[in-house]
Formats: sequence, C-alpha cells, structure tokens
Amino acid sequence: MSEPRVSVVVPVYNEGESIVAFLDRLFDGITMPCEVLTVYDSLDDTTVPYLEKYARAQAQLVPTLNDYGRGPAHALRYGIDHASAPVVLVTMGDGSDDPQQVETLTLLVERGVVVAAASRYVKGGQQVGGPAIKGLMSRLAGLSLYHLARVGTRDATNSFKAYNRDFVREVGIESDAGFEMGIELVAKARRRRLPVAEVPTIWLDRDVGQSSFQLLNWLPKYLRWYRYAFGPRLPSTDS
Repeated sequence: MSEPRVSVVVPVYNEGESIVAFLDRLFDGITMPCEVLTVYDSLDDTTVPYLEKYARAQAQLVPTLNDYGRGPAHALRYGIDHASAPVVLVTMGDGSDDPQQVETLTLLVERGVVVAAASRYVKGGQQVGGPAIKGLMSRLAGLSLYHLARVGTRDATNSFKAYNRDFVREVGIESDAGFEMGIELVAKARRRRLPVAEVPTIWLDRDVGQSSFQLLNWLPKYLRWYRYAFGPRLPSTDS
C-alpha cells in the first residue's frame, strides 16, 4: 500500500454492529491513501469483534487497543501517538460527523494550516439533534473564541478536526478527560499565531447507542482551555 496521507483516529466504545455502517461510509468517502485507527479501551468492548472481521477485508483499518488509560481523551492521545501519516484527523465512531469531509480537511492541513476544523456554526453548517444546553454552550464558546480571541474557527469545541501531526507532537496534548483536546489544540495554535481554518459541516446526533459526553464533569477542563486561548503570544513551532 502507498504511505498514508492521513491517519484517521476514531475512539470507539461499545458501538457493536453499528460500527460496520460507519466504516462503510468512512471508506466510501476517502480515496487518498489512509489508515484508520479505531481505538478502544478493552478487549471486551462490543466493537472489537466487528473491527477484527472488517480489518480482515480492509487492510487500511487498524483496530487499536489503548493502554494509556480509559476514556476518550486517552484513546485520542494514544491514536495520535501511533499515527504514521503527516496529517491526523479525529472523527467519532457514532456517525455524527460527515465522512465526505475527511479529504477536504486533510487537504487544508496539507496546504499549510495546523488545524482544520469542521464547523457547525459557520454559514452552511448545522447541528441536528443533541442536548439543547450542550449545543448552546458549545455555540457560545465557539463564537466568543472566534470573535474575541480570534482563534480561526467558530467551532473550537468540535472534535471533528484535522491536525498537522508535527504541530501536535511539538505542543503536546495535556487533555486527560473527555474531548477537550479539540479546544486545547486550537488554543495552542492561537497562542503561537499558527494558521487555523474551518469548513462548514452538518453534525447529526447519533441514532444508535448513548453518548459518552459528560457535560458537568468535563466543563472545568473546557474552561481551562477557553481561558488559555486569550493568553499572550508564545514562540511558534517549526511545523
């Protein structure tokens, strides 16, 4: 196989058979050389048998056991640390993100941005479903960061983003809970005055299973990176 241009990192948790339809859509939407790391916390996760069967027919799928600790933050960091492509893209295994945009986001990073964000809150974007309070807080955080901190995207909290791998490895990932990594890396790019871009996306709430998002538990973590984005300029990386 050709060397992958993008490593797609997908944290999964008891997705069961529904992961098959997600993977079908994902691979239908990617024509460039890629690897897809589906990261799970334990071998008894209900997703594992379906991943192993799928991988026997699709060599680009890499079922990946996370040993950094349980939870999505550790799964994301493990996947990124084990990615081999120069561009790393994060998407959710519940089908809420649009797989047709993987290549668009990848191309933006290849053109020079360090973070390419799929935005629900830019013209042409939309969020369909999901808890109202979660959506409201996300929108307020995203728009205020865009207009006041000038972070380059109106949707800093969305996890559906592509990253320059060297940038991520240079600045590091400190997030240890939930999906705060998305806002952390946007904030770190802003503090270093590195380019961030966005494209509109339509996010659909999952129709199978339950979300693992824990708003009250993770809110203080998000607020930490929200405040961080307003800090003074830091020395740039060599990304």
